[in-house]
Amino acid sequence: MDALSSLISQKSRADPSNSGLKFELLFDYVKILDLEESISRMKIIHVAGTKGKGSTCTFTEAILRNCGFRTGLFTSPHLIDVRERFRLDGVDISEEKFLAYFWWCWDRLKEKCSDDIPMPNLFRFLALLAFKIFAAERVDVAIMEVGLGGKFDATNVVQTPVVCGISSLGYDHMEILGNTLGAIAGEKAGIFKKGVPAFTVPQPEEAMQVLEEKASQLDVPLQVANPLDSKLLNGLHLGLVGDHQYINAGLAIKLCSTWLQRTGHLEADSMDQTSPLPRQFINGLTTATLQGRAQIIPDPSFDLESPGDLVFYLDGAHSPESMEVCAKWFSLAIKEDRQQSCSSNQEHDNSRTSNELVPLNPGETSSKDSAQILLFNCMSVRDPQLLLPRLVKTCVGHGINFNKALFVPNMSLYTKVGSSSSLPPSDSIVDLSWQLTLQRVWENIIGSERGYNNNADLVSVENKDHTETIVKSCENSVVFSSLPLAIKWLRDAAKHNRSVRLQVLVTGSLHMVGDVIKLLRK
Repeated sequence: MDALSSLISQKSRADPSNSGLKFELLFDYVKILDLEESISRMKIIHVAGTKGKGSTCTFTEAILRNCGFRTGLFTSPHLIDVRERFRLDGVDISEEKFLAYFWWCWDRLKEKCSDDIPMPNLFRFLALLAFKIFAAERVDVAIMEVGLGGKFDATNVVQTPVVCGISSLGYDHMEILGNTLGAIAGEKAGIFKKGVPAFTVPQPEEAMQVLEEKASQLDVPLQVANPLDSKLLNGLHLGLVGDHQYINAGLAIKLCSTWLQRTGHLEADSMDQTSPLPRQFINGLTTATLQGRAQIIPDPSFDLESPGDLVFYLDGAHSPESMEVCAKWFSLAIKEDRQQSCSSNQEHDNSRTSNELVPLNPGETSSKDSAQILLFNCMSVRDPQLLLPRLVKTCVGHGINFNKALFVPNMSLYTKVGSSSSLPPSDSIVDLSWQLTLQRVWENIIGSERGYNNNADLVSVENKDHTETIVKSCENSVVFSSLPLAIKWLRDAAKHNRSVRLQVLVTGSLHMVGDVIKLLRK
């Protein structure tokens, strides 16, 4: 982990001197690691996009694994352990294999790199390591998710993929990729290769135009994959939750069927978008899993009598569009939960004989109130004025108001690569000016939202222990100096308010979602 952390560039990713960061160096690294032939022989599916590329890759891997192929999947970022980025047959690479391949690459690069060819930065090293792992493990298919952009991404050393995909495009990483959808689309289209078929999803016109232009320059047959029709799943549900996943699933189906055709495993045109899906495709789509996306975890520290008293709803959304999708998912999950608790109370009532009176204990209600709390952080390159209003408005539109918002810094340091067992020391002094900015934005939004009834007093913790840990408390929000302290506050609040169930939406940063999962597992 220390060796990997030493590769993290201390420059901001948007530093103008980073432009393409001497992209041609990647080919030197490939030579040093003796991977040229292996990469050219590898049967690769290459996927770029702003939103949904990780989900598309996850569906694609699950489908082809269910078709009986040995799969390699490279994605980013990792949530808890760096090994999550490298999956073989749907499982994170073992520690033993990871270490063997890691040091093999590390030692070769250390030995051969020089002033002219410096050590690769972190993401480049990880992408090269993925190619080494997939070559040595002799995977039948390697599914490579672009890290950022496309044209100058480390995964783009691939010269002859079998098929390329571009998922939904939107505004993210604009400090690097450009301020217009057209500019962003141009960067993503950098993965197109001459004559190699490519698929995308329905896109805004400005983006579509650029994709089509780039495709025609390279004789790329570019097609739009329609969203999957849910009827084709035979009554089952996608393994990844949310309406937007039908868009990603539609793209994954096209990528898989084209890969199968071009590698000689399926006759051309034997699958169209309305014919029944093969069983292996349905199995893959309905069993795919992705940590930290629309994931619900009841707090494991609670006694089993009431596991629903504190529940975390985790989603690593961090762009305006994905914020809206996340808010919709959370709102619908809360409504569903309310309906279930109403119907179970109904059943409970119906099971009593008509003359039976069951007294309630003082303070007990037949159906617990629920309070929704936001636990939020985002990187300072993101614009909270774009993210938070989208979140609030979408939730309000579904009748969900947050009682409180908690703002915290991440625990994972961007300057360190962690493993599942490592948590940084909690006593380091952290600059909280960004969290205080987020809090101001939040207070302004709630203040201007007409008729916003957040019933903020529903959740309180009368406890002297917490006066130390709260940096700034406002009417609708609190800033904490660290994530573990915020989680301790939530647990105390759940104990203190036994008649209320706390439902916590954790979003804004995949790093923070990973940190929360790590803390809950401890």
